[in-house]
Amino acid sequence: MNAVLFQIIEWIKSDFSSNPSRFCIELLAWSLSIGCSITMAVTVPNPPLIILYPIWILGCSLYAWAAYSRKSFGMIANYMLLVGIDLVGLVRMLVNG
Repeated sequence: MNAVLFQIIEWIKSDFSSNPSRFCIELLAWSLSIGCSITMAVTVPNPPLIILYPIWILGCSLYAWAAYSRKSFGMIANYMLLVGIDLVGLVRMLVNG
């Protein structure tokens, strides 16, 4: 177990060293995702979607940029799809009041 933990820590250090900006952007995106998830869980059945949608979309956009910088087609496609779906949801919510 200790060896696995050491390998994970070394991988995190290596990822940070390879591109500190990307690492920080991904950490911010992760924080936004966790914040949205916790807020959603605490405020069910009436979550503040008008606030959460834009934050979630921002987080997915940050992840998409990070995936692009890693040259990861699968991840960028995934996050851009999420951005598109959530933008449609946000616009529909705003239009339909």
